[in-house]
Amino acid sequence: MWTAILVTAVGCYLLKLAGLSVPESVLAHPTAQRVAGLLPAAMLAALVGVQTFADGPSLVVDARVVGVTAGAVALLLRAPFLVVVAVAAVTAALVRLI
Repeated sequence: MWTAILVTAVGCYLLKLAGLSVPESVLAHPTAQRVAGLLPAAMLAALVGVQTFADGPSLVVDARVVGVTAGAVALLLRAPFLVVVAVAAVTAALVRLI
């Protein structure tokens, strides 16, 4: 177990070091800047998808899907962030209650 933790820690450090070692000319390229701007949104979407539809190794459709859908509707209606979170949480809780 500790070997895996240490290997992962060293790997993360080396990955960060590799990122810091990238020449400025590569980072200034328009394609690299465009990808860097889109990457956080893609990672967040992937995280939301996995947390919504996964339960261990299987796919599920449960109250979380309804909650995320309600939150998305609140976003489309331009609700403030805290309202979006509250709508999603309350909706998921009510569906689980039923």
